[in-house]
Formats: sequence, C-alpha cells, structure tokens
Amino acid sequence: MIPELYDDVYYNKIKKMIKYFALTLNEIGIGKLEIILLAIIFLFFPILFVIASRNLDAKGVFDWMMEKPNDWMGKK
Repeated sequence: MIPELYDDVYYNKIKKMIKYFALTLNEIGIGKLEIILLAIIFLFFPILFVIASRNLDAKGVFDWMMEKPNDWMGKK
C-alpha cells in the first residue's frame, strides 16, 4: 500500500508541475515547419559529422597540406 500511495503522490506532483510550468509547442512558438526542420537537422547532423570528421584527423590534414606543398602561405 505504501508504494502505491507514493506513486500517486509522485504522479500528482508531476501533474501539478506540468500544469503550472510546462509550455506547449505553440506557446513557445514552434510550429509544424520548425518541428520538421529540427527533425531533418537531427537526422542529418550525425551523418555529416561522421563524413566531415574523416577529413579533420591528423592524417587528413597532412594529406591536404601535401597535395600542393609549394602552394603554402609560408613558401611564397
């Protein structure tokens, strides 16, 4: 009986917190277009991050610098 009572009290506190402090997406100003845009960004960011990180390691930067070693700013 005690755990059930505790669950009810906890549930009521959460319900009261949501009632007084939570904002709906419309109140924040986020519409359907913004939600779709955020979903697309959340899907593409990890993919693009993995693709870009291959070129940002030390070997990738070194290979990029050695493509045209005479074209460096310090060599001119």
